[in-house]
Amino acid sequence: MLLLRRADEHIGLARAVAKVFADRRRSASVTHAAGDLFRQRLYALCCCWEDVTDHNTLRHDLALHTAVGHDGVLASGPTLCHLAATCTPAHTAALHGVLLDQSIASRAETSQELIVDIDATHIPLHGEQEKAHFHRYYDNYCYLPLYVFCGQDLLACVRRPSSRDPASILSALIKLLAQRLRQKWPQVRLIVRGDSGFYRPAALRRFDKGASITSLDCKKTQRC
Repeated sequence: MLLLRRADEHIGLARAVAKVFADRRRSASVTHAAGDLFRQRLYALCCCWEDVTDHNTLRHDLALHTAVGHDGVLASGPTLCHLAATCTPAHTAALHGVLLDQSIASRAETSQELIVDIDATHIPLHGEQEKAHFHRYYDNYCYLPLYVFCGQDLLACVRRPSSRDPASILSALIKLLAQRLRQKWPQVRLIVRGDSGFYRPAALRRFDKGASITSLDCKKTQRC
């Protein structure tokens, strides 16, 4: 936990998240600052405590108290759940901006070429979850989020119902990522890499329009 705090202080991730996430809670009723809530949730996730209800026990953990920097009992699961429920599409866009800024800041040298990997994976659902659909390939009810990586850096994660085409929103997402990356490196060459499940007319048209965006099929190794 303490190592996580030192790493977080160095890169400023929790601080950046708290800055872009407008806290709309009534100040008179607030016990835990938004920054503390983000650190508590982030550090627990890094230690594989994924379920929000875990914090009903973790809130009493002294190591987590020290890492968060809060002298006393931390936030409960319902408090963290309430904070997540206030997230809006604007917050989501701003948080993706934090991921991009973190990735850009981690690269000391000017990048001439970046390889962007795209893929979707399923998140199994249990019970009556909102927008739950049965996916024949995965043989269960699930979400099908789209992930975008550049090396080890996560650039985007968009949750989608499994009823959507695996390549949905790909074209628009790549456009937004390319615009932000080229604000830092105007001449960077982008290679978008994925399997044949992402070969769709809209995505290929996007690559054709981009002067230095190339699409690769990892399985067939064909260049478009």
